[in-house]
Amino acid sequence: MTQNTTIPMVDLRAHFAPLRDEILTGIGKILDDTSFILGNQGRALEAEVAGLAGVAHGVGCASGTDALMLALRALEIGPGDEVIVPTFTFIATAEAVLYVGATPVFVDVDDRFYAMTVAGIEAAVTPQTKAIIPVHLYGLPADMPAIMALAQKHGLRVVEDCAQAIGAEINGQGVGSFGDIGCFSFFPSKNLGAAGDGGMVVTADAELERKLRGLRNHGSWQTYHHDVLGYNSRLDEMQALILRTEFPHLAAYNAGRRQAAGWYAEHLAGLDLQIPEAPVGYYHVFHQFTIQLNARDALKAALHAEGIASAIYYPIPGHRQKMFAHQAQAHCPVAERLAERVLSLPMFPELREEQIARIAAVIRRTLHG
Repeated sequence: MTQNTTIPMVDLRAHFAPLRDEILTGIGKILDDTSFILGNQGRALEAEVAGLAGVAHGVGCASGTDALMLALRALEIGPGDEVIVPTFTFIATAEAVLYVGATPVFVDVDDRFYAMTVAGIEAAVTPQTKAIIPVHLYGLPADMPAIMALAQKHGLRVVEDCAQAIGAEINGQGVGSFGDIGCFSFFPSKNLGAAGDGGMVVTADAELERKLRGLRNHGSWQTYHHDVLGYNSRLDEMQALILRTEFPHLAAYNAGRRQAAGWYAEHLAGLDLQIPEAPVGYYHVFHQFTIQLNARDALKAALHAEGIASAIYYPIPGHRQKMFAHQAQAHCPVAERLAERVLSLPMFPELREEQIARIAAVIRRTLHG
């Protein structure tokens, strides 16, 4: 290793340092008030995130995975139903389908924008198909106008997986507002991250909101009255407080990520690799900065030797996971190729240009041999 400075994938210590005193003061007030669950902080955060997405209702829950599961339950999707999901994403998207007893149907993705294509989705529709879960991977929205048109054509429900894309937009419209329901994750490394797990479901539909509130709280809409099988999936007040402390800075955080992405593009120009791009009118929030190249593993090793983190999101597509071995194998050649070529580089709002220049120098030296 030629330098001692380590560049992590995300620097949570630097991220939380400016907010530490404000967060600790807020947590102290929660401790004094002893209102820990389903309190004012959670309600305020629900309104703020729903407002950002551009819909009327937000319902906090325990995780982004729970948000997806609760969304499917609220839409009354269950055994015998099929739900179309991308194979190239985190496993939670398909897991949520299994949790409600439905069957995930894996669809390949586009190798430029990492999302399911409309043609791919339509080819997967069967009489059992009830819903589509598009994923806004790496912070880039999927083609929601086209997906919504297809869903309307076939009478399908749409649950947006916005776990990596809070604040992303298409022509000024926020992700989470296109489908029937939008689902967000507040895992610590997300663009808006808690100090633990957390999630939220947003919707414009008041009846879906009503269902979601009971489902997250043991199937109860009235204390000690349990109408359906529900879950213990509530976002606690301390996590909501932390998220609300960060929330006013979210636009600046996303702008910082976009600035870092611009620096990467400048410093990696002319190299034999593919850098992220976005269609016209799409506001990419760069949860990850993911490149593609043939010598991926060699570059990962070279970065590691220089104290620079990198990660592979995702090395095994969903349809190739052992847990789905009992299903008929989907034909997803693009995802399988991406699994061998993608590499995500450090990305966080506090990333400095000199750090990116150092990362790019290692990449350039490695690729040029």
